[in-house]
Amino acid sequence: SVRRIVSCECFACTKEKMDEQQGIRPHQLDQTNKQTKQTNKTKKQGAFEQFMNAQPTKPPELLAKYVDRMLRSGNRSCTEGELDSVLADVIILFRFVKGKDIFQAFFRKDLAKRLLLGKSASIDTERVMIQKLKEECGPQFTSKFEGMFKDVDLSKELMHSFKNSKAAGAIASDVDFAVNVLTTTFWPPYAPATVKLPIDMTFYQDVFKEYYLEKHQGRQLSFLHALGHCVLKANYPKGRRELCVSLFQAVVLLLFNDGHKFVYTDIRDATGIDDKELRRTLQSLACGKQNKLLLKLPKGREVKDTDEFIMNDKFVSKLFRIKVNSIQSKETAEEQEKTHEDVRHDRQYQIDAAIVRIMKARKSLKHALLMAELFSIMKFSVETSVAKKRIESLIEREYLERDPQDRTVYHYLA
Repeated sequence: SVRRIVSCECFACTKEKMDEQQGIRPHQLDQTNKQTKQTNKTKKQGAFEQFMNAQPTKPPELLAKYVDRMLRSGNRSCTEGELDSVLADVIILFRFVKGKDIFQAFFRKDLAKRLLLGKSASIDTERVMIQKLKEECGPQFTSKFEGMFKDVDLSKELMHSFKNSKAAGAIASDVDFAVNVLTTTFWPPYAPATVKLPIDMTFYQDVFKEYYLEKHQGRQLSFLHALGHCVLKANYPKGRRELCVSLFQAVVLLLFNDGHKFVYTDIRDATGIDDKELRRTLQSLACGKQNKLLLKLPKGREVKDTDEFIMNDKFVSKLFRIKVNSIQSKETAEEQEKTHEDVRHDRQYQIDAAIVRIMKARKSLKHALLMAELFSIMKFSVETSVAKKRIESLIEREYLERDPQDRTVYHYLA
């Protein structure tokens, strides 16, 4: 052991002498090591960023879907304390993603579903996530998210005011009626769904609409029935139950108060629900492994026009309140493509605005310089072909013009 110590000391002394001969001092070595580590770190980050954006559209979409899964109620993969750590890791990955507007579009759509359908595991955690995004990208990035929360809070105040008004006296005392009023610009666009509501539901809807428009003159109010949900009180031979169902499921079930058996075509005509949506609704009520509130004749998974449906009087459950899951139409490739198309459409406006700002400041600029400056200021990757199309569009709309002597030079038109 003594020999080892001596040899180590000799080696250290020899190395120190060699460094002195080469003019390298200890603090210079430390500085060199730090610079080397920083360089390696920068290279690793650059390589990882290149990997994350090899497919520009997919990583931000998948990251948004992962956040949705973690923030949904029923998530048992981690506790609320562990969830904060998971969201912090998500933000680290989010920093490497260039298509942040794609993440924004999918996150907004999923957040809307969680808020309106009561699928959020924790509102506080939702706000924490939005605050993290705000710190990362600025208030403009999260303005619509915050607007959605504001709408939900204002709707609660509005319903409290409505229930204390004279108008609410027209609604039956055993009916709990609630409405979320959404500002169109904050929420994702929703296609209107056709449905023939029962007379009582239509009456309640008209009462609230009259109250709201009288209080907020000049506004327009339209109802999104596809996002509605109900709690029905059902009396079965073996006891009373409460059924938590979607609005479409409720409309179908209430139809059986007027009859015991209906053919599919009769249900379609009576409810006015879109064919695909109605078939999914009937599958959820009659074809599930559990909670079969209806019986289908003949048996089978597919719903045909000639199928008959009867009320399942023998339905039993240990639970008093039963959640009947809807058969969600999984986000199809067409729906995903539409979200991406919406992002591309929004990007066109951003590219146009950036080009106009550059040209307004420069007045005249060569094509190569304009492209270089455009690429440097945009937060997302811009393809050269897309940038050229936007320049041509601005020329057609007389924001820019080409120099008659040099076609590679553009002039700004005031």
